[in-house]
Parts: sequence; structure tokens; C-alpha cells
Amino acid sequence: MSNDSLSSTEQVRTVNDYLDCLQVIMVNTTLPANIGSAARAMHTMGLSRLTVVDPKLPIDETSVSHAAGGSELLSSAVIAPTLESAIADCQLVFAASSRSRHMPRPVVTPTQAAKIMFDFIDTQSALSANDNNVDTSSDAVSSKPNIAILFGREDRGLTNEELAYADYHIQIDANPAYPVLNVASAVQVIASFIFAYAQTHTQTADSLDENTASQSAINVNLRQQWDEPAINQQQLQQLTQRTTDLMVQRGLANSEHLKSLPSRLSRLGSRLQLDQKEYQLLSALIAKLSKD
Repeated sequence: MSNDSLSSTEQVRTVNDYLDCLQVIMVNTTLPANIGSAARAMHTMGLSRLTVVDPKLPIDETSVSHAAGGSELLSSAVIAPTLESAIADCQLVFAASSRSRHMPRPVVTPTQAAKIMFDFIDTQSALSANDNNVDTSSDAVSSKPNIAILFGREDRGLTNEELAYADYHIQIDANPAYPVLNVASAVQVIASFIFAYAQTHTQTADSLDENTASQSAINVNLRQQWDEPAINQQQLQQLTQRTTDLMVQRGLANSEHLKSLPSRLSRLGSRLQLDQKEYQLLSALIAKLSKD
């Protein structure tokens, strides 16, 4: 185990320390009752941060009745107008998806997702504790990691555009003839895997599930031990837009027929897993090329 891993274990000690870095984001829900049921599922598994993006109906009494002991989550829930605003300060984004879509991201199981999340939290927490590596004057660097898990609409899940914001897609093993779960059930299942992993992770100092990762047939790209904090989603989308604009300006792309170019650039950024210094370097390069 590296020195970074040892120091990160000292920084994040409890299950709640990990779970507080995670937020559930429900997109464009139809039924307020499902928001309540999701809040109950979250509370049962120790998650406390809920964001609802542009719900068709507001949180109401049916939400509260279905939330049971998780009603406090509804009181503190954030209502966001757009998905972009909801994930702007997130450094890592997962999306629950029952099937592969156009421009797929790496697909992971709930357990693999939990390992990626907690390894990321350990690394980022160690960086935040090191004053020599973190520029605390920068608004882009948050005090603790912020990870989002996206859940889609009851009838059709997340759109291709929304799935494109995610670094990883989480798929739950289910009956292949009908692998679609109710949104609150999906929250419950994924949250339960995360909570179970958290219990063991805090006891074994990040040694859980090495065999699972090595035995899996899924090729998962894990972020390495960078020396700078990761960029957030807002920065990734800004870089994607600036690169697209530059390509149009230089005649490398047609503004009327971009097709999947922005999605491909966004996926490339996710795969590279840029840090703050790399983001600054690329931003400076694009700015220079745009002026010349």
C-alpha cells in the first residue's frame, strides 16, 4: 500500500465520512411518492444528500408518507432546475442504467462502483489534507470529494445526453427479459451495495474486493494516484465546449453538423480523468490557439 493510501485512511475514518461525499440525484421524476420512497431507501442505507432535478410535480404529502423515517431528507433536498447545475461541482458522476446506450461509458456493477467511489474519496481526501498540493484559494477545489449517482425517470430512465455526463454507468444484475427496476428500488439496491462496502472498507483499510476487480470481465479504468485534485463536471463541460468552439473556428468541425463530437470529447475527458493543473494547461492552450 502506498503512503498516499495510508494517509487517506487516517483522514476518512467512519462510514458516514464516506457516505457524506455521495449524493443521489433524481432526474425529472413524475410521481412525488417515488421521491419519498427513494428518500426512505437512502435513509435506510445511511445516505443523506438528495437532489431532485426539475420534477414534474413537487414534493408533497405523498412524498412524506412514503419517506417514513427518511422524511428529513425531503426537508433538506435540493431542487435543481437542470442536471448541469446539479452536478456542476461533482468530480465523479455515476448513472444508473438498465441497458447500454449510444456513446456508452464504462459499465460497472454496484460493488465495483462502490470501490471506485471509495478509492476516489481516499485519494482526494489525502490531497485536500496536503496544503502543499492543494490551492485552497481556488473555487474549483472543494473541501471534500463530491460524487453523484444519477437516477432517471420512471418511464424511460435517463436520456443519452444525460447519460453522457456520467463517468461510469452502473448496471444491476437482473432478469434479462425485464431488467428495469422502479426508480426507488434501484436507489435501494445500489445504496445497499454502497453501505455494505462502506462497512468493510473502513475496517480493512481499502483492501476489500481486490479479487472482484481482477476477476471481472468488465474493463474498468480507475483513477490513479494523481498529485492534484480531479476536475469537476462543470470544468469538464467547459473544456468540452471550448474545444468544440476551437475546432469550429479552425474549420475542423461544422457548427451545423456537430453530431456526436461534444459527446465524444466529453467521454475523452472522462477517460483521461484530468486534474486541476492539466485543466489549466489545456485551458491556456485553447485560449492561445483561439486568439492566434
